[in-house]
Amino acid sequence: MRVALADAYRGEWGVVFGTVVRLTGDWELAEDCAQEAFARALPAWERDGVPRRPGAWLVTSARHRALDVLRRRAAERGKLAEVATAESVREAPPPGDERLRLVFTCCHPALPLESRVALTLRAVGGLTTREIARAFLVSEETVSQRILRAKRKIAAAGIPYRVPPPGARAERLHGVLAVIYLVFTEGYAPSDGSTVRDVLAEEAVRLARLVAAEAPREPEAKGLLALLLLQHARRAARLDTEGGLVTLDRQDRTRWDPALLAEGVALARESVVAGGPYALQAGIAAQHALAPTAAATDWAAIVALYDRLLALRANPVVALNRAVAVGMRDGPQAQLEAVAALGTPGELARNHALPAVRADALRRLGRTREAADDYRAAGSLAPNGAITQEYARRAAECGLDD
Repeated sequence: MRVALADAYRGEWGVVFGTVVRLTGDWELAEDCAQEAFARALPAWERDGVPRRPGAWLVTSARHRALDVLRRRAAERGKLAEVATAESVREAPPPGDERLRLVFTCCHPALPLESRVALTLRAVGGLTTREIARAFLVSEETVSQRILRAKRKIAAAGIPYRVPPPGARAERLHGVLAVIYLVFTEGYAPSDGSTVRDVLAEEAVRLARLVAAEAPREPEAKGLLALLLLQHARRAARLDTEGGLVTLDRQDRTRWDPALLAEGVALARESVVAGGPYALQAGIAAQHALAPTAAATDWAAIVALYDRLLALRANPVVALNRAVAVGMRDGPQAQLEAVAALGTPGELARNHALPAVRADALRRLGRTREAADDYRAAGSLAPNGAITQEYARRAAECGLDD
């Protein structure tokens, strides 16, 4: 019974919460009513059995509770209009519509980015403030304040609870996808130095699935889902037994998740034609997934995808990644020249990847002393211990090459 309720919580929280928000416009009331609906479900389901449609049961329970609260408030104030308005909406829209409204509202550009992330994880994903705080290594009070400020901003600014109209949807969708990508990145490669946080990565994949399913005509939504699936598929092979980072070229590809890879590759093929940034990145990830070994990677195809990506928007990090692909296609001297052509743009001035990419080319050219120096420089800029250790390993191997 508890398993059924836990499954319902993960799958239906956003629908239950969003339904009450839609009916009442009160985010605090929605939180209370959704929590109460799930609390009531356990004894009721133990007594009567799990309902055929758990989500509908929970929505009905939360809705009835919200109407009871509104009636009491209205009686105290002598105003019944708001109750009449809420009661007039008898049927909830399809669950996907509800969740999509909720995602777009939580990710409204008027809200600060950190508030968008916290509110999305809480309202759509159902993560508790404790879970969010633990995932981002901040205090529960900080998370609570971010969510509270977001709710107040929504109320004060009159931010509508809706999917944006067609003319504004594409622009707003980009902000939604950026929030999901940020959540995934923080789980896949945490900024604080820890190795991985599966709860965030998995929640981001779930959110990406939701948006892609409810916005099937948006190729970038499909592209982001493809990208996250392809990256998440490699999670079991990314770390060694001691928690050290295993780079893509050294990973045991038999440990990659074949189901996620197959799904991600199929989605990447569908979306890459449209050529949005997420779709093109997914196309690059798909090339790695399709290669049976690192040596068999189609680097020419990857360079072509990077060229398309750079044509959309000049980005030094993308240009640096392209330099690596050029080096794998044309040799280390070509890689070294491509890196030199970049100079030191501000975005890369303190980025560990710049000296590391240069070091890789120098090592392949046999200039191991210079390579070791660059690896040590990269290690001093690395964002976490696992990456620092990887650069130390490479520097040590350069010493052995001497």
